[in-house]
Amino acid sequence: MKHMNSEVKEERTSNKNRIDLFLVPIVLIAAFLNLFKIWTDEYANAYYTAAVKSMLQSFHNFFYASFDPGGYVTIDKPPVVFWIQTISAKIFGFHGWSVILPQALAGIGSVLLLYVLVKRTFGVWAGRFAALAMALTPIVPAVSRTNNIDSMLVFTLLVATWMLFRAVRTAKFGWMSAAFAMIGVAFNMKMLQAYMVLPAFYVFYVVATKITWKKKIAFLTTATALMLAVSVSWAVVVDSTSADKRPYMGSSQTNSVLELAFGYNGINRLTGNTSVTGSGHKQPAQTEQQTASSETKQTSNSSADSSQSSNQRKSSSSQKMQAPGGGNQNGMFNTGNPGPFRLFQKGLSDQISWLLPFVIFSIVGLFAGVKFKGPYTTKQKESLFWLAWLLPVAVFFSIAGFFHQYYLIMLAPPIAAFAGAGAVALWSMYKQHNGWKSWLLPGGILTTAALQVYIMSPYVSSIGVAPIAGVGALGVILALVLAVRKQRKNSLTNYLGAAAMVVLLAMPAYWAMTPIIYGGNSMLPSADPDSSSGMGGPPSTATNSKQSGFNGMQPPGSSSGNSSSNGGQMPGGSSNNGQMQLPSGSSNSGQMQMPGGSSNNSQMPNSFSSKSSSSKRKSGGMNAEVNQKLLNYLTKNNTGEKYLFATTDSTSAAPYIIKTGKPVMAMGGFSGSDPILTVSKLKAMIKKGEVKYFYLSGMGKGGQSDVITWIKDNSKEIPSSKWQSTSSSAQQGPSGNGTLYEITLK
Repeated sequence: MKHMNSEVKEERTSNKNRIDLFLVPIVLIAAFLNLFKIWTDEYANAYYTAAVKSMLQSFHNFFYASFDPGGYVTIDKPPVVFWIQTISAKIFGFHGWSVILPQALAGIGSVLLLYVLVKRTFGVWAGRFAALAMALTPIVPAVSRTNNIDSMLVFTLLVATWMLFRAVRTAKFGWMSAAFAMIGVAFNMKMLQAYMVLPAFYVFYVVATKITWKKKIAFLTTATALMLAVSVSWAVVVDSTSADKRPYMGSSQTNSVLELAFGYNGINRLTGNTSVTGSGHKQPAQTEQQTASSETKQTSNSSADSSQSSNQRKSSSSQKMQAPGGGNQNGMFNTGNPGPFRLFQKGLSDQISWLLPFVIFSIVGLFAGVKFKGPYTTKQKESLFWLAWLLPVAVFFSIAGFFHQYYLIMLAPPIAAFAGAGAVALWSMYKQHNGWKSWLLPGGILTTAALQVYIMSPYVSSIGVAPIAGVGALGVILALVLAVRKQRKNSLTNYLGAAAMVVLLAMPAYWAMTPIIYGGNSMLPSADPDSSSGMGGPPSTATNSKQSGFNGMQPPGSSSGNSSSNGGQMPGGSSNNGQMQLPSGSSNSGQMQMPGGSSNNSQMPNSFSSKSSSSKRKSGGMNAEVNQKLLNYLTKNNTGEKYLFATTDSTSAAPYIIKTGKPVMAMGGFSGSDPILTVSKLKAMIKKGEVKYFYLSGMGKGGQSDVITWIKDNSKEIPSSKWQSTSSSAQQGPSGNGTLYEITLK
């Protein structure tokens, strides 16, 4: 107890110290990477931005995180992050940057929190290195520059970690319960992904706290119960509310939050069985992977300044989206193939793995000489915490069937912590000539440089040979010189060690800047010289609107006359005047599969305009620009209907919600597969005067087939001349082969 009290006193004393001046440039770097030019992203991820627009309009929409202002269907995630985004939009006005701002600040906050967490035990230089490594981990700013959830999730988990460490130091249950309650809050951000850190929390508390086993079990049991209560609190309220008094729970098949949490956003991520039809039948994983390019193609049109040709980009993207077994080694969504070395494969390694070899050497050094039965030092206990965070998450991403590259931000804190703590520990062992452990520093530098050369080699056409050769040569030279000078103690050796760290962080720093340099992707963020494609393909030339994403593809109601000869071609499919085709071998004729959801019954997702002359980047992966002629027609002919129009999925609905703030019905939810609507329900809505216009594309019917068939059989087709745009500068997006229908029932 005396030891604990002295630690608390030491902490209070340290808080009175002046600001660490070395930390200031690190925070400024993080601020630059997370904030610079976010104001150019006009709509961010349009699916989530549309929800914020809707949530601003009523508390009902706000509480349930409704996708549309009419409260028809929710988004596919719990609401906490979107509550924060909505508050930000309320304060600063509704803009792309105002919904991105909370995540950008969370990214900066994570850097500061990691500094605080590492500094106290491992020293100030360890804290500085850890903070810098966190700031320069490429996927961290890439995600933080969007309105996706993961940056806020990681920040919340780091807050919980700070509370846990304080609970162990003070032996107070209040901090312990607060830490686990914070994980419950994180659950209401991204559901089961928040629980990835639980092994670390349990192991650390058991090992580090100096209380009886009886108290440990009691405290852990109580804290876990509190965590579960906080986790399911919103779900219980929603699921216990009558379905006719709230929106349908988007991307669930039973209109249940708990089903969404443990199915679509839970176990299915591990198994990969995330493709379902409207009837709830799962599709084979192979089918999903063959057809999953739908969501990826949503994102292929972010603006980017690059010298690569459009044909190069399409060729590379086509190769990468082949199904496993078809010669592609990058897996679905460029996440590699499951296996023990998956994190070293292209597509994942350049997002998170730049320092992994150094981390492995650091782990060896930090745990060298540790006995299983203890006693353990504070450094060893906290090292065990970071290891218990790192390993389970790394294992998950090594075997998971379905995830996106940006989920890897979950690995950033433990990797950065070990990089900082390990740099100081290995340097100390090296300077003290501590036997075989003194070789860990040059060994870590050499193997890390070698991995970085391997990571960069596929991008030689984008970045050139010089940086690859430079990192490789400098890494080898510095490692060898440090090995030779192992017995010497002078300032030159210190400079060599510092130079080695600069070399190892140089290319991660460049990669972290690629979303700024080349243009990011707000729906499937990643960081690399080809980041604007959202698939790890070559960057878009962005020289004009035709050369971005799907050449010549148009949004709802636009003429398809501008399609290029190869516009809109799907990998394994074919092009027919801009009409999207299914990948060859698909079992669902005319039906596009959305990952994690199911068939995309509408058109393929539109992409945002990426004209190089535009000051605003519309890179949300959905059609940000509406067809003004269609909007004018619908507005003029609205006779009091609740919904401006209805369409099959959120892709077509989102931009009109963002533009007008009016209700637009996504009949099948995000991907068009949610079993929300029946023919009888639709008839009742039409008779009540809630909706009369329906925009349907030429794509498949999926789970809404009965509804769509009924609409076509009982409506009149509106001549395209009344609403279809023929402008030569029509926006990017689907083929424009959809049809507008009108139904009025008496």
